[in-house]
Amino acid sequence: MENKVKVSLKLKTASIGMILIGVLALIMAFMQDAGRAWANILLNNYTFLSIVIGATFFIAIQYITQSGWSAMFKRVPEAISGFMPIIGLLMLVMIFGVPYLYEWSHEDMRNSHEIIQHKSPYLNTIFFIIRMILFLSLWMLIIFKFRKFSLKEDEIVGMEFFNKSEFLSKVFIFVMAITFSLGTFDWVMSVDVTWFSTVYAFKNIASAFYHAAAVIIVVVLLLKNLGYFPKMNKFHLQDFSRYLFALSILWAYLWFIEYLLIWFANIPEETSYYVQRREGNWNTMFYLDIFINFIIPFLLLLPIQFDRNKYILFFVAGLLIFGQWITNFIQIMPGTIHDFHIGFFEIGIYMGYLGLFILVVSQNLSKAPIIPKNHPFLLESEQHHF
Repeated sequence: MENKVKVSLKLKTASIGMILIGVLALIMAFMQDAGRAWANILLNNYTFLSIVIGATFFIAIQYITQSGWSAMFKRVPEAISGFMPIIGLLMLVMIFGVPYLYEWSHEDMRNSHEIIQHKSPYLNTIFFIIRMILFLSLWMLIIFKFRKFSLKEDEIVGMEFFNKSEFLSKVFIFVMAITFSLGTFDWVMSVDVTWFSTVYAFKNIASAFYHAAAVIIVVVLLLKNLGYFPKMNKFHLQDFSRYLFALSILWAYLWFIEYLLIWFANIPEETSYYVQRREGNWNTMFYLDIFINFIIPFLLLLPIQFDRNKYILFFVAGLLIFGQWITNFIQIMPGTIHDFHIGFFEIGIYMGYLGLFILVVSQNLSKAPIIPKNHPFLLESEQHHF
């Protein structure tokens, strides 16, 4: 098997078909309900942006901790993070939907609501756009540097570019902690402008890392099934499983303490967020979120004989990709469209984004050797065992 991934015509055709379905669903949504269309754009933009940020975070963590086991697979998160230019452009398109998504952008709301008026020096359209451009530019620059250093390492033997990547990882962790937190406040939490949570940013950062790890695992296992990564063994599977198992507990812990503190304090300004999400069909999504993102991964990956099973790991990771969409759906939709809707618009637009993601990531995988050359920990990765 060659060291570069070959993208099949079947995959390209399927991806383009999904994109066309997404475009059709988006056009129909705008024709029927522009607010619902923009809400779905926000939902999918944030979902796939989170995957990109989480994948880059995965890269950074491997460098900072000098993890050897994962060196063989580093091109997968690199290919995922390479979706940043596309999702960045789609985020900028969302500027035109600000009036449909955010109450704080309406002058009459600012003038009539004391809380919104108090937040207006920060939550205003001009400053919102400036912050978005700044955050996206910083992330794009860092991701470009990661890729550049990785490809240079293929050409030049030694520790120079590994050390540069390690330093860049430390920069990224610091930058991401601030900018992704602020971006999450801007794009997601501010749809419920009078509500706030001090755990919100940390919960969404953990969710981004958690669900990006699931996407990385799905891609790695698919490539393994196609004959790539011939030296991947059960110990690599167990390490990937431990990532999901540990992050499922972290995700559940942050979800629970946010809910518990708001429930215990019982302040109407805070509980209104959960009251809305515990009514009608929203209630089903509320519990489905916990079931998919915590209960199933926790129970299935707890036994050691399961977390070394590639089929169980693939099932859990694939389910978590859907779980991330549910998490963001329950965060975004009640505050934007208010009434519960899941139909062709929601499913079709998500399919379009997913098709675009698959097309771009697969092309990125084909542009460089899937096994990195000259990585100082590559031998350790190929011979990995406990």
